[in-house]
Amino acid sequence: MPLSSFFGHLRTITRHRHRVIAHCARAGILWQGLRHDLSKYTPTEFIPGVKYYQGTRSPNEAEREKNGYSLAWMHHKGRNRHHFEYWVDVDPVEKVYKPVKMPLRFLIEMFCDRVAASKIYRGDKYRDSDPLDYFMNRKSTRSIHPETSDMLEKLLRMLAEQGEDAAFAYIRELLKAGNEY
Repeated sequence: MPLSSFFGHLRTITRHRHRVIAHCARAGILWQGLRHDLSKYTPTEFIPGVKYYQGTRSPNEAEREKNGYSLAWMHHKGRNRHHFEYWVDVDPVEKVYKPVKMPLRFLIEMFCDRVAASKIYRGDKYRDSDPLDYFMNRKSTRSIHPETSDMLEKLLRMLAEQGEDAAFAYIRELLKAGNEY
């Protein structure tokens, strides 16, 4: 593993994490932002991140292409509640695995994560519609609770159409009201 991949990956995940912290602060969930993605610094996630580092997309995608799966991703999604993939459990009636509706605060952190990831990977080409485009392009392939999907899409559309200030103001009001979505 070249040293440039080590420092490139470290710089990418740290820059991403700092962006998420800033977005979480704007949303009113700073504590969650401070704890965001700490598992990426564990050997289980960090070593494959360095090995498959490219700088333009998640190393998990490259690991998945090579092996047919990503151990780093499986570790990550099982420890980070801001990923909808974390929220899957056995339905007590049907006895099959199904997506569970995410609590609002983790959905908001997921929104912050998606915006930050788009900013990091798109760089100077970033537009407020990028997180929505990414979400919509993969919508048909994911297993996510319908209400969670609808709320995330609503927030991403608000970002794309009205900008960050409007989206974060709406998010703060949602959290302040203490209601779920």
